[in-house]
Amino acid sequence: METPGATPPQLPSSSRSGEWPLGWHVSVVQETGSTNADLLQAAAAGAPDRTVLMARHQSAGRGRLDRRWEAPAGENLLVSMLFRDVPQSPHVLTQRVGLAAISACQRVAGAKPMLKWPNDLLLGGAKLAGILAQASLGTAPVVVVGIGLNIGWAPEGSACLGAGIDPLELLSAVLAAYDELPADVWLQYRQHLGTLGRTVRVELPDGELEGRALDVEPDGRLVVVDECGITHRLAVGDVIHLR
Repeated sequence: METPGATPPQLPSSSRSGEWPLGWHVSVVQETGSTNADLLQAAAAGAPDRTVLMARHQSAGRGRLDRRWEAPAGENLLVSMLFRDVPQSPHVLTQRVGLAAISACQRVAGAKPMLKWPNDLLLGGAKLAGILAQASLGTAPVVVVGIGLNIGWAPEGSACLGAGIDPLELLSAVLAAYDELPADVWLQYRQHLGTLGRTVRVELPDGELEGRALDVEPDGRLVVVDECGITHRLAVGDVIHLR
């Protein structure tokens, strides 16, 4: 998780307040640099738990490893969620958002994505969405979880749900699905994790590892056994499914 600092912005109120699930504070803007950065700034100004910021377009969106994430305006779901109720293992929040997104895709589009460790959604083996968590873990910890999900447009080699789906409808379904998740989502996350059982290459900060992904532990670590039979428990890394 990354922790940038900035000056708090003013978030607009949503014109659809009556249509969002209870307990969520949703704002929608036409354009911003990064919804994650904006919410971290808003958190410093006292924005409440479960504040949500959706943008029709992001000019400086980023994914993991600082990869640029930009889509044509209005085509995809670009949204971040602020959580002040931070669990002991903050990675659980990204798991919950990923599971909620899977459920929303099924409800709204009839699609059945799967998860790729640690934070991607795949559809038909191609990337449908990426999730990035950023945190400020001081005396009043906050975590912001952002998701970019391809609806009407996808870069080459990636997947999208298809034209005609309203990003606002999909967001409402994500928030509702999040509320329906059980307190402990580890088993559900494990069931939807398409990485398990596959031969994978994991790009690590100090090199790479190839082996078979056997399991994911409750603390989020991916268990990989390499060709020498050595077991590795990975907390970070970028996974490529080989077969």
